[in-house]
Amino acid sequence: MPGPTMESEVPVEPQSLKKLSFKSLKRSLDLFSPLHGHFPPPDPQSKKIRTSYKLNVEYGGIKGTAAQPSSNAKVAAQNQAQQASAPSNALSLPGPENTRDKGTGNELALGPSIPAKGSTDGKSSAIVSSHGSSERNLSTAAIMERIPSRWPRPIWRAPWKNYRVISGHLGWVRSVAVDPSNTWFCTGSADRTIKIWDLASGRLKLTLTGHIEQVRGLAVSHKHTYMFSAGDDKLVKCWDLEQNKVIRSYHGHLSGVYCLALHPTIDILFTGGRDSVCRVWDIRSKMQIHALSGHDNTVCSVFTRPMDPQVITGSHDSTIKLWDLRYGKAMATLTHHKKSVRAMAQHPSEDCFASASADNIKKFSLPKGEFMHNMLSQQKTIVNAMAVNDDGVMVTGGDNGSMWFWDWKSGHNFQQAQTIVQPGSLDSEAGIYALTYDVTGSRLISCEADKTIKMWKEDENATPETHPLHFKPPKDIRRF
Repeated sequence: MPGPTMESEVPVEPQSLKKLSFKSLKRSLDLFSPLHGHFPPPDPQSKKIRTSYKLNVEYGGIKGTAAQPSSNAKVAAQNQAQQASAPSNALSLPGPENTRDKGTGNELALGPSIPAKGSTDGKSSAIVSSHGSSERNLSTAAIMERIPSRWPRPIWRAPWKNYRVISGHLGWVRSVAVDPSNTWFCTGSADRTIKIWDLASGRLKLTLTGHIEQVRGLAVSHKHTYMFSAGDDKLVKCWDLEQNKVIRSYHGHLSGVYCLALHPTIDILFTGGRDSVCRVWDIRSKMQIHALSGHDNTVCSVFTRPMDPQVITGSHDSTIKLWDLRYGKAMATLTHHKKSVRAMAQHPSEDCFASASADNIKKFSLPKGEFMHNMLSQQKTIVNAMAVNDDGVMVTGGDNGSMWFWDWKSGHNFQQAQTIVQPGSLDSEAGIYALTYDVTGSRLISCEADKTIKMWKEDENATPETHPLHFKPPKDIRRF
């Protein structure tokens, strides 16, 4: 037979977070406040700075307000002197008897320097100075910057439409690069071939074989007749487009190579892969200059720029690293993402870039990598590719075949397109693996899992009436 229940075994009542917070607050006040339940006295110096700032910012343009501080300042100074010499009851909150003889209370909303109608003694203008803790929040709120009002409104953009489907590859199309002369583009595929297509007509011009695994990275040189390719076979190849054959191979990666980029001004090449290292190669001598090691997982996206930081890498370890090429060391590590950073895109003319992950698409400024803001919608899929053109249209492609178009400046998502798989393919083969604009930025090329290459352009028949802009500014600019 069980014995009587002791007092210590009485079940503890579950407490809400709010109740626990109040308990903690009460405990802190018991420890640090001389009078329990009362706010500490306001600091006269900080209040003086706040109210003078508010006068200048909000009422500087109103005639006769900021220009006559004499009587108001005297009253405020007297009140501050009284507060300083007052006994300990100065901690008490202003009660109704204190506010009744000061006016109706509307003066608080108007600010400290606008006198009430018919008042000549300047009492109403000194209300902000005479009250302690209760108005403190009001004056601070009045001078805080209102961020949503500064959020840039996106300009209207025409929606993009698919105007051409090119089929010819026998495997997933994994990579794409456009020739600087804007006459052709090349694609790399899981069928181990690189195909070169005419940009205007979409006709096949050439097929290059040489890789023994899928081709994941392509780049065409601006200065030489070279094209570079990288794949899962650990190989990085340099193709001479005058002879259409491999003239150099760069050996050093210990596993598959996932991304590739060419430096815009120096003859060097960057490759990142599953060995968690971004390798820097001298194009001519085939020598490895640096092995930029520091990531804990696959380096799956890389881009370069002429100035510091010259290399920016994104990895499956959910970090982005900014590298100093002179020393081969990381200048900064950005840890804002929670999932793999599979794609990054640098703006062609602004000093900023965007990075895409399954959790969100974020914008960072260069050169220091300060976080700017998130895009205003979430694609809710693995984003494999992204591209930006000079006009400020950013496009991201997801694993589920969704192509979302964004306004770069505001982060507004103005179009959500869904790719259609070619006949004979499974619905699950709707993934988008690579995206790029042509040199003009008016045509977009997408490489997909249904073995096709699709080309997109703006719908010239669209108007703001047929496709209105639905934009709602966000509550907070810094949403992580």
